[in-house]
Amino acid sequence: MSFLRDFLARFSRPRSTNAARPSGVDPADLTADFLVVGLGNPGPQYAATRHNVGYMALDDLLAAHGAVLEPVRGIAAHAAQLNLDGVHVVAARSTDYMNVSGEGIGQLARHLGIAAERVIILHDELDLPAHKLRLKLGGNENGHNGLKSISEHLGTRDYLRVRIGISRPAPGTPVPDYVLGPVDAGAGFDESIAGAAHAATLLATRGLAAAQQEIHPRFK
Repeated sequence: MSFLRDFLARFSRPRSTNAARPSGVDPADLTADFLVVGLGNPGPQYAATRHNVGYMALDDLLAAHGAVLEPVRGIAAHAAQLNLDGVHVVAARSTDYMNVSGEGIGQLARHLGIAAERVIILHDELDLPAHKLRLKLGGNENGHNGLKSISEHLGTRDYLRVRIGISRPAPGTPVPDYVLGPVDAGAGFDESIAGAAHAATLLATRGLAAAQQEIHPRFK
């Protein structure tokens, strides 16, 4: 549970202010070959829920590079600039709730001039066992409202996805209650979150096929 404890501490830590840039980062100052997005809901009440594993994986990626998200001026998103082996990456998450998160992310992608196939979405996946990872380009949203919003505002389903398994609820448990319930922070949890962050790096630096060949056998 060490990752979850550290994530919650970082999630609740107050952000420092910068008097010279009271409104945050100017999107014109961001440079990106890829846009990596963690899906989730803002607010401490959602921080440790299954629906927020995308946030957690993004946070792991940020922590590995000593980066901190900052508000993006005029866009409902927080972002940070990363350099992954010479590849310019903007890591981001929407400041809106999951179901409408695509608005800010779509706007950010347009400002960056990023094509949809260079957008990497980290998200929870009901149709995978807990802690299993799968990578793909495009496909249906399978009822995931965050993905539906992303597809709507990117104008396509053809973006990269890091699917983080959370498994389906037991019969009789409503899906909304389940995804907003606490993560299964047992064996394999830390590894899957770190693996998802690494998968995003591989997608940006080595491409989909190479990333699948490394990640899929490890998280089958």
